[in-house]
Order: sequence, then C-alpha cells, then structure tokens
Amino acid sequence: MSNTNHPLPTDGELEILQILWEIGPATVRMVNESMNQSKPVGYTTTLKLLQIMDSKGLVSRDSSQKVHIYQAALPPDQTRKALLDRFLETTFQGAAGEMVLQLLGGHRTTEDELSRIRQLLADQDPKKP
Repeated sequence: MSNTNHPLPTDGELEILQILWEIGPATVRMVNESMNQSKPVGYTTTLKLLQIMDSKGLVSRDSSQKVHIYQAALPPDQTRKALLDRFLETTFQGAAGEMVLQLLGGHRTTEDELSRIRQLLADQDPKKP
C-alpha cells in the first residue's frame, strides 16, 4: 500500500477497518453496532466515515442491493506495513533497529514471540550462507 495508491487511514478509519477485517463485508448498521460496543457512535457518523473511506479507496462498496455492503479494500498486513513504514520514517528516521530496541525495552515479550524474533533475526543474518 503506497501513499500514492491508497492514503493511510486515520485512527477512526483504522477502527472501522479492524471491524471489517474481523467480521468481513458488513452493512453500516453492523459496523456501527460493533463500534458502539466500545464507545457511543452515531449511525450517521459511521455512515459518513464509510463514505469518506470509499472515496479514498480504503473500502469498497457493493451497492447492488438495497442495503450497501462495505469491505476493506486491502488486507490487514498491507495496511499495517504502510502504517508501520510511516511511523518508522517519521519517528525513528528509518532506523528499524532503534525502533525494535525501544519496543522490546518497554514491553513484556512472551517466549513464543522471542522465539519468532530470534528466527527472524537468524533469517536476516548476512553471515548466514
């Protein structure tokens, strides 16, 4: 996902995308009900956000039925990578190692996560044949 093809979602748009990734294609009402589980959000607010997201290419809309169905335009890993790339560039000036050190130094990491990190590092090792 590059910024030229798809703009990065705002926090509110990302919340909607996470709902769509979890439940799949959904109506405005379904998205709104899901959002209301964590905080009250008006139906028209949800509708307006989805319309904006559609115009930005973040979601697609099936309007062949009476009720419109929205779905995320991109898979979560593509969106997360683009968000992380922006964060890395703007916060750490592209220094991935600094970001990882900051992240691991301030948060608890499970043994499984550490194992996966070690494997990733081993795969990235330039000395590895």
